[in-house]
Amino acid sequence: MMAMFDNLIEKLKAAPKRIVFTEGTDPRILEASARLLSGGKWLTPILVGNPDEVRAAAGKGGFDIGGAEIIDPANYPRMEEMVQKMVALRKGKMTEEQVRDLLKKGNYFGTMLVKMGEADALLGGATYSTADTVRPALQLIKTKPGAHLVSSCFILKRDFGDENLRTICMGDCAINLDYQDTVDKDGNVTFTAAQKLAEVAVESAKTAKTFGIDPKVALLSFSTKGSGKGGTVALSAEATKVAKELAPDLAIDGEMQFDAAVSPTVGQLKFPGSPVAGYANTFIFPLIEAGNIGYKIAQRLGGYDAYGPILQGLNAPINDLSRGCNANEVYSMAIITAALAD
Repeated sequence: MMAMFDNLIEKLKAAPKRIVFTEGTDPRILEASARLLSGGKWLTPILVGNPDEVRAAAGKGGFDIGGAEIIDPANYPRMEEMVQKMVALRKGKMTEEQVRDLLKKGNYFGTMLVKMGEADALLGGATYSTADTVRPALQLIKTKPGAHLVSSCFILKRDFGDENLRTICMGDCAINLDYQDTVDKDGNVTFTAAQKLAEVAVESAKTAKTFGIDPKVALLSFSTKGSGKGGTVALSAEATKVAKELAPDLAIDGEMQFDAAVSPTVGQLKFPGSPVAGYANTFIFPLIEAGNIGYKIAQRLGGYDAYGPILQGLNAPINDLSRGCNANEVYSMAIITAALAD
């Protein structure tokens, strides 16, 4: 397991980063921060909160956070600049008073620290919901050029079994409930469901590469190469065509069933000549139900450690923790998130 993190840490040592933790008094955050700091200066934690409260919480847990930066929204010297910038970003959707109230909260304040260049990345959600972490990112960080939606993937890793399947990527398992055409007020389709799913596939492949995966991308369904009809079959088939146009050098194929994606015998029988069938390591699900169930089956029955959700499509790396996370998961996700920063 550690080889993946060793590579990411080496990347951070070559270009150190700063990461905001929106819940600076949480003991899991403080334990992870102390561990990050004990390894050197390759990732500096920025803890949002009252300095006295943060230090008291660290002292109570016995966590050495010397070297971390603590920033209190109530005493931030650039607050007026931050307020005006956020008002401008919201383009009339929020008053100055509403913005000031929101910036008292760690999730909005931390996101604006990233927007203003005070930090490279953000990790939140130890006490906030996923929506409360993602919403500020969508409103303030926004999608990167060329991206039409935010999606997510999980990186799953295990130390046994087929060598090609020891590190795999699955998306989208956490953000997009399904894929529908975007229609303007006149009823014109401006971005199709297939284009959205294709974008998820291409972005997941990019994320997979960061973790040392040479992506072979399968767009999954209950059908292989037209063997079934209905449901999401047409969506996955059309998204495959679009993804190949978006990334012609990417090994991508679909639609295909999961057995055809991972078994060379089944894959080449059902989808002869495909560069992906039987050899896939990056799996794109057509619905969140399938994705979320799929990665949890892999985690619980397949013996994989799951890292994520890793958000994709934003202008800066911002990720969400589970409220049931432990300090080790915070530590791992902090490294992953910071390593995704440019």
